[in-house]
Amino acid sequence: MTTPIRVMIADDQMMVRQGFTVLLNAQPDIEVVGQAVDGADAVAKVAELGPDVVLMDIRMPGMGGIEATARITETPGSTVKVMVLTTFDLDEYVYEALRAGASGFLLKDASADQLAEAVRVVAAGEALLSPNITKRLITQFSRLGAPRGPSKERLGELTERETEVLALIAQGLSNAEIAAHLLVAEQTVKTHVSRILVKLGLRDRTQAAVYAYETGLVRPTGY
Repeated sequence: MTTPIRVMIADDQMMVRQGFTVLLNAQPDIEVVGQAVDGADAVAKVAELGPDVVLMDIRMPGMGGIEATARITETPGSTVKVMVLTTFDLDEYVYEALRAGASGFLLKDASADQLAEAVRVVAAGEALLSPNITKRLITQFSRLGAPRGPSKERLGELTERETEVLALIAQGLSNAEIAAHLLVAEQTVKTHVSRILVKLGLRDRTQAAVYAYETGLVRPTGY
C-alpha cells in the first residue's frame, strides 16, 4: 500500500482548517497530520511533524505565511513543499510567497477535487502554476521593475537546451508539454530539469520559473 501524502494546514481561521481537513482526509492517498494557527506555529509544527506538504495561508496575524514559508523551505535538508492559500488569484503577496520558496498557490474556494489534486501535484515535485497564472505573475513582476534578484552569471552554466527548457518551465509548461514542444522524450526533459535545478541551486520548478523571470530570461512581452 502506498504511503499517504502527509499534509499540514496553517490558517488562522478554524473553519478553513477544519473544512480542508475533512476534504483531504476523505482522500485515500492523503492524510492531514496537523494544523497550525499562524506562521510561527506552522514552523514549529513542521519541525515536529515532518509533513510532505503544508497548505499555508498568506495572511495571518503575527508571523505571516510568507515569512513562515521562507523559514520552512530554507531549513537545511528540508524537503517540505509549501502551497500558499489565497482568497483571490491576483493577491499582491503571491509572488513574494513564490520567491520565499512556495511551490504554488491555490484559491481558498477551490473544489475538493482541485484541492486534492493540487496536493498531489506539489507533493510530486511539480509546480502548481498554470500558464495563465504564470503570465499574470510575469506581468505583475514586470511592474515591479524586473529583472531583480540573482544575476545572469549562473545562466551561463546551462547548456543551450537547458536554457530553452528553463524558459519553457517559466511559461508554465509541464514536462510532457515541453517534450512535445522540443520533440524529445519526457524522460529527457526530466533529466534536463534535474540538471537545471542542480546547476542553479534551486529547490523545484517553481523556483526555476521565478529565477527565469528575475534574471530577465523570460519577459512579459507577448504574454
